[in-house]
Amino acid sequence: MNLRPLLRIALAVAAIFSAIASAAPNACPALLDHGFPDLLTGKVQSLCQFSGKVVLVVNTASKCAFTPQYDGLEALYKRYASRGFVIIGFPSNDFANQEPGSNKDVAEFCQYNYGVSFPMFEKTSVRGERANPLYAELARRGGGPPQWNFHKYLIDRDGSRVIGFASPIAPESPRIRREVEKLLAP
Repeated sequence: MNLRPLLRIALAVAAIFSAIASAAPNACPALLDHGFPDLLTGKVQSLCQFSGKVVLVVNTASKCAFTPQYDGLEALYKRYASRGFVIIGFPSNDFANQEPGSNKDVAEFCQYNYGVSFPMFEKTSVRGERANPLYAELARRGGGPPQWNFHKYLIDRDGSRVIGFASPIAPESPRIRREVEKLLAP
């Protein structure tokens, strides 16, 4: 019996599996390789679903002077979503108890008052030793931890570049739009 054809098939299959295994770690940037509970369902969602997109990460609060930025965030999201842009929100009670409600309260507030349609995750800590792992890494790469609610981090498509924007910089500001457009450019 000639085993050469079987050996060739086995080697080809091994090469395919090797290629898949070596490509898999690179499929999701390490920065996005985290899962967090969705604000509405509580089911853990992998941030890897946003691989290849330009991502704006923002810590939010319902009782903050910057809360009206939800309008600008939603407008920015709708303007660029079709081009591979996503905003992900993380409600946080880290600053002056400005997000005291439950996750259900936050979800209802966002939907009722601002029609938020971009992905939101359950309340989390975004600074200090209790910061979730995404925020700990964003702080290292993007100019430091949030100093207040509505701090923004812009991540490029491959997760290698992070640009931080302080809370007072509005989502619809020319500065943020310019950076988003640069990162979305082919």
